[in-house]
Amino acid sequence: MKRNRGTDSSGVLAPGARMRRAAAGRARAGRSRAARVARARAMRARQGAGARRGRLPGGWVSRGVLAAVLLAVVLFPVTNPASGQQPAACRGCRAPAASAQRWTARLSGDWAVGAGATGTVPVTGQAYVAVGGGVAVVGDGLTVTAYRLRDGVQLWQATLNAPPGSLVSSVRAWPGVITAGVVGPGGKTRTEMVLDSASGAQLQQYPAAVFGGAVAASAASTVVVGPAAVTSYSNATGKIRWQRTTGPGQSWRADGDILYVAESAGGYLGSAPVTSLRVINLTSGTERTLRSPPGHTFSGTLALAADGVVLFTSAAGVTAYSGSTGGVLWSATSAVPEGIDSAAQLVDLTVAGGALIGVDPLTGSVRGSVSGATAGASARIYVVRGKVALGLDSGQGGEAWGYSMAAARVIWTAPGLPWPHYFSDLSGLGGSADESGRTVVVAVCAKQARPGSTPATPAGTASDSASASGSATASPPATSASPAPTAAPVQLCAVPELVALTV
Repeated sequence: MKRNRGTDSSGVLAPGARMRRAAAGRARAGRSRAARVARARAMRARQGAGARRGRLPGGWVSRGVLAAVLLAVVLFPVTNPASGQQPAACRGCRAPAASAQRWTARLSGDWAVGAGATGTVPVTGQAYVAVGGGVAVVGDGLTVTAYRLRDGVQLWQATLNAPPGSLVSSVRAWPGVITAGVVGPGGKTRTEMVLDSASGAQLQQYPAAVFGGAVAASAASTVVVGPAAVTSYSNATGKIRWQRTTGPGQSWRADGDILYVAESAGGYLGSAPVTSLRVINLTSGTERTLRSPPGHTFSGTLALAADGVVLFTSAAGVTAYSGSTGGVLWSATSAVPEGIDSAAQLVDLTVAGGALIGVDPLTGSVRGSVSGATAGASARIYVVRGKVALGLDSGQGGEAWGYSMAAARVIWTAPGLPWPHYFSDLSGLGGSADESGRTVVVAVCAKQARPGSTPATPAGTASDSASASGSATASPPATSASPAPTAAPVQLCAVPELVALTV
C-alpha cells in the first residue's frame, strides 16, 4: 500500500516561488484527500467481501506415522487432511458465504458432540456415509437412511435384518442401488446387502470379506470382494455371473471399472512384499497379471489407483507404477498419498514440510498445492475436488470453506456449521464426498441438548466390535466413519443434522 504524501515542507523562498509552491501544495493536498477517500472505500469493500480470520488451510489430518506406513496404509490408508495456516500474503482472503451450502436434513437416532475434530457423532458405535447415484445415505447401527441429493428430502429409512450384535460397517451409493456391509457378532464375518436406492427394499445379500464388500454395483449386478474371490452376482436372481479367485486377505484398490488386487504371502497382515497384481475388469470379469519390474518387488503397499496408475507407499515415500506394464513412472520421497481429485484427474500427496500437492498421476508433475504452514488446530482440510480443497473449522463456531489451488486463496465460506464431522472412507468408494462429483455431506449439531439429558436409545446397544470391524474397504480397515466419540462425558445433541455442500 502506498504511503500518504502531504504537502512538502519548504524553506525560505522568494515571493513568486512561495506562491507557486503554495498552489502546488494545495493541488497535492486535493489529490491526497481523493486518494484517501478511494482507499477507504476500497478497504470497506474488502471488509464487506468477508475479509476475516486469515488462515490458510494447510496440511492434512494425520492418520499415522511414516515409520509404520508399510502396515498403516494397508490397515488405515491415508486420506484425511490436517490443519495449517495461510501465509501472510493470503491473510484476509476469505470470501463471504456464497451458495456452497445446498440443504440441511434432520438426522435420526441419538447423536452427541465430541471435542475438536470429532464433532457430531452417534452416541454409540459409528455412523457411515456415502454420496452418489443421486442420493446421500447414512448407516448407523442396523438403520440405513437415504436422502435425495438434490434437495435433502428423506426418501426412506430401512432397518436391516441381521443377527443380534450385527452392525453396519460401510455404506456405498451406486446408480440404482445402495450396498451396506454388515459385520456379524465378533467382527469375523461380513454380509453385503443390496438395497433399492429409490425404496430401500432389500434386493439381495452376498458373502463378503470383512475388509472387502461391494466394489461395483448397479440395479442389474453387484461385484463383491469376498474372503478368497472377487465375484459378480446378478441382483435379479442372486446367481454368480463370474468369479475370480484371489488369495485371502489381500489388499485392493479400484480405478473406475478396473480392480487391482495385490499378491503377497500372508496378505495385508503379513510383511511379505507384493510381487504382482491381479487386474480384473469389473464389467466383463476378464483378468490379467501385472508383474513388478524385473528383479524388484513393488515398493511398499498398495495405496491408490487412478487413471491407469497404481501408487505404492512405504517409509521412503510414494512410487507410481504403470497399470499396463508395471514399470516405474515416478516417485516422491517423504510423501504420503492422501486421495484422488477425480474432477481434476490429480492425485493428492502430502510432502515434506506438510504441504498438500496435486500431481498428475502419469508424470508426477505438480499441478497445484496448499501451503503446509502450521495453524490453529481447529482448521483442517478433508478432500479436494476440482483443485478446490474443502476445509472445516471445528467447534461451536464451525464453518466450511473452499481453498482454490489455482487462485491460491479461500474462494468461499459457509458459516453456521456447529461441531462439523466429516466421514471418511479410505477406499474412496464411500464417505462424505461424492467420488465423481462435487457434493460433500457433513454432520452438524444445530442445537445441544440440555445438561443432564439422556439418550432415547439405551447406551451399550451397539457392540464394541464396531471399532474393530468398522471397515469399508478391502485392503484393510478403510472405513466411512471417523473415530468414535471418546469415553469422556458426552454432550448430547438435540438437533443433529446432515448438511450438503458443493465444493
